[in-house]
Amino acid sequence: MGVDGAGILVVGATGAVGGQAAGQLAGRGAALALAGRDPGRLRERASALGGRPRRSFDAYDLDGCARLAAWAEGELGRLDALVVAVGVAGFGAAAEVSDASAEHLLTVNALAPMAVVRGSLDVLSPGGAVAVVTGAIVDRPVRGMADYAAAKTALATWLGVVGREVRRDRIGVMDVRMPHLDTPFAARAAVGTAPALGPGADPVEAVREHLVLPLLDALGR
Repeated sequence: MGVDGAGILVVGATGAVGGQAAGQLAGRGAALALAGRDPGRLRERASALGGRPRRSFDAYDLDGCARLAAWAEGELGRLDALVVAVGVAGFGAAAEVSDASAEHLLTVNALAPMAVVRGSLDVLSPGGAVAVVTGAIVDRPVRGMADYAAAKTALATWLGVVGREVRRDRIGVMDVRMPHLDTPFAARAAVGTAPALGPGADPVEAVREHLVLPLLDALGR
């Protein structure tokens, strides 16, 4: 199963999930454009994948997030799919999380991905697909993660409604509820310290099973 030159934008391509998705999609023949927060890491990732077009962005620049899809279409000639793997963890009892930290979690985990998707809806080719990583936290919120869970759940709810709104345009919207993975993601939390989370799933297999293969199915490839 391949993607036969489909134009795909991966947002969050410098992260563990986004980087793995980009590598797997490139290996299946996708024409990729990459976006990420860290310009240096993004340059390295783009070079490692054969010199793909790249663009750095700031999650707090929501207008800039919304322009990523149009940029990718211009670079690739068409945009068939969008992958969004943007997020930051946050831990601590609700009473202990500052309003500034809560705002940060909401912006990075919900508002920025929403802006990226919103900007893609008039750009994606008919029959295109959007895959956005939320996470198992949506289904299993736990103590000490109220603000993080709230942000991811807001994103999941929004994706569900958008998916129904764009069905008439033949655009599929996927809410990718990735399990806890064996990556440093939780250790780089924006606030608080991660509790003992137990062993995580293999990111290579999890990205393949939960993101790449369903995306290919959505594209009919």
